[in-house]
Amino acid sequence: MDLYNSATHRKQPLRTHTPGRVEMYTCGPTVYHYAHIGNLRSYIMEDVLEKYLRYEGYDVHRVMNITDVGHLAGDTDTGEDKMLQGAQREGKGVLEIARFYTDAFFDDCRKLNIKTPDVVQPATGMVEDYIRIISTLMDKGYAYFAGGNVYFDTSKLEHYYVFHDHDEQDLAVGVREGVEEDANKRNQNDFALWFTKSKFEDQALKWDSPWGVGYPGWHIECSGISLKYNGEYLDLHCGGVDNAFPHHTNEIAQSEAYLGHPWCQQWFHVHHLNTNAGKMSKSRGEFLTVSLLEERGYDPLAYRFFCLQSHYRKALVFSWENLDNAATAYQKLIRRVAALQPGDGPVDEEVVRAYREKFIRQVGSDLNTAQGVTLLYDGLKAQANAATRLAILEDFDQVLSLSLLEKGAALREEQARVQAAQTQGGYTVTGEGDPEIDALVQARGEAKQAKDFAAADRIRDELKARGIEVTDVPGGAVWKRI
Repeated sequence: MDLYNSATHRKQPLRTHTPGRVEMYTCGPTVYHYAHIGNLRSYIMEDVLEKYLRYEGYDVHRVMNITDVGHLAGDTDTGEDKMLQGAQREGKGVLEIARFYTDAFFDDCRKLNIKTPDVVQPATGMVEDYIRIISTLMDKGYAYFAGGNVYFDTSKLEHYYVFHDHDEQDLAVGVREGVEEDANKRNQNDFALWFTKSKFEDQALKWDSPWGVGYPGWHIECSGISLKYNGEYLDLHCGGVDNAFPHHTNEIAQSEAYLGHPWCQQWFHVHHLNTNAGKMSKSRGEFLTVSLLEERGYDPLAYRFFCLQSHYRKALVFSWENLDNAATAYQKLIRRVAALQPGDGPVDEEVVRAYREKFIRQVGSDLNTAQGVTLLYDGLKAQANAATRLAILEDFDQVLSLSLLEKGAALREEQARVQAAQTQGGYTVTGEGDPEIDALVQARGEAKQAKDFAAADRIRDELKARGIEVTDVPGGAVWKRI
């Protein structure tokens, strides 16, 4: 596979420390609130990358952290801990907040067909490991204690700005957004490894350490977790493009200073989901969640399809119109799959193999998911029987994970029920599997059959208020959310 490397700024063949095995690390969520769909774009693309590597035959070992402590509101070691903000907002304990939003995150992932990593490690479970790493950095002269905190000394490095070169003047106080003066630091770009109560008296979670009671900085957790589960040589590190500086830059600095050798070869950064006003962010109140999409009648996989239509290294512009277009295209795909009858003959394995080779060539060139979507349509038009075309789509779905075959089969079953109702003269309701809506639609149909049109109209208005569109068909009705 050829993959763009954010550290070298070029596309290059993926090379791993152990042939055939990929040690992969993903920066996980800070679980102080729901993940918004901009955050989830990164996890969708990282999920596709992992599945593509497995599709090519790699043994992938993927690790993810859960940040449940130590992530300040400002990435430059300033502001309040985001976890404490969440706890205060909801009047709950920090760990209670962490458990709730961790579960909510993985529930969103399930709806989006995002695979759970092989290892998921909450940051609070490895404090002793961070203390050991920080102690080693201090022994080696890469860290120092000042003002109650432990800082990494960036002046000890030959090259600090791995992803982007900055002019030192750009980091002066008041010049770059988010940079504030910290008189404890020897150099303005030094960063905190450990905070003590001298800085955060109200911090909810604290641990004993050689430097006083306190808690670890945000950056050290990812290094510690990856070193424990991925080993000393990490092959592939993933995250959003906004993590490149300072978070990933600081990870490299502390990990390589601790190890004494290069740490990670390949860096994969997913670009922003933008609105017309710019990057989607919680701080500006742009808080679109998977649950909100569902409330508006969207299948979460329509959002996954929306993301796959764009390249991960390009900013993706979100609007309801753009999502509507993707949702319409996704539903048309499902209908085309539903029209294919499996079992119309044997699968032509040679044709499937040819399409698989094309998929590897095109999608394997810097994870070109837009080409993968194009190949779905090509597979539907393949000069082969329906069973072979379904086999092609099933093969591609190992990577794209759009559940086309499952949804196509479900739609075929719905269509068969409607057809049976037409034949038998009964009344059948088909829709999206909501018993309460099914019952209302059934009651409306029965009222119409009894010529109680006033009752039928009342039920119709209630359904409309709930965003339900009902279409009468011979022998029944079909409904959908709009």
